[in-house]
Amino acid sequence: MAVCVGKNRLPAWVLKAPRLARVAIVASALFAGQAAALAPEHEARRLMLAIEEAVSSESWGEAGEYLNRLQRLEAEKPVDYYFYRGQVMLQSSHLNEAQAALEAYVTKAGAEGSHYQNALKLITDIERARAEKARTPQNGEGTRIAVIEPVGDQQLASLRKLYLADSDREALVLHLNSLLGLAGWRQDQSVVRLDRPADIEYRLSAGNDAISIQEIRRNSSGGATRTTDQIPVFGVNPQVEWGCEPAIATCWVYDPRDGSRLFQLSPNRSQVEEVAQTLGKLIRKLQAPSGS
Repeated sequence: MAVCVGKNRLPAWVLKAPRLARVAIVASALFAGQAAALAPEHEARRLMLAIEEAVSSESWGEAGEYLNRLQRLEAEKPVDYYFYRGQVMLQSSHLNEAQAALEAYVTKAGAEGSHYQNALKLITDIERARAEKARTPQNGEGTRIAVIEPVGDQQLASLRKLYLADSDREALVLHLNSLLGLAGWRQDQSVVRLDRPADIEYRLSAGNDAISIQEIRRNSSGGATRTTDQIPVFGVNPQVEWGCEPAIATCWVYDPRDGSRLFQLSPNRSQVEEVAQTLGKLIRKLQAPSGS
């Protein structure tokens, strides 16, 4: 048996509940029906108002819930959504997500955006937080991190055979460079020709205790700028993180030292995930070089 309340039908078990409980259930049903009746564009605006109020009162958990609901909504996100998402992610110490959201806001809103100055300041705060994190030893300076996960001897044997490599380290470097060549970032993603170099690409080499990374950035006139960085492997977490930003057609592999952006790659999630995993395996192999 069910009872009609407006257009909502309540099950029979509701009628058997205590009077106050019935009132609460009926009220919840009514409010839920009203919220569900809103068109997506109106529901998006309602959630934005709730987000603004939650952020103003520094109710970060509540703001995060409203942001997640808005994220799932099939409606165009207001530009301010990205600013508030950046604030909430920063409060949760998710620096990568915070930076991505704030940069999306700056890009979409421009200098005329009402939160433009604050967004730039928060991006600077993220930069400082990363610098502070980099200055704090993760596991003790010069201390080797215990290898908890197996590297995968069978897979490494296959890579050595594939690349005719003499060692696991050499095979991982060759495989990583091959993956990076395929995943290079291009300004124009509509047509990808492998006979033409990417606008941004990377080349790696490995020593006994460090990975050397060369970044190559090409400009429209055909010139290229090369920069080199080194990642010491001891004291570094081999769990390498990655993420994608569909709004700017870019995926990132993050620096295992401080979580900053290390590789800017094409928006191919499977390729980028394999790059991150292979880099992590290379770090582990260099941390435990016995038998490599």
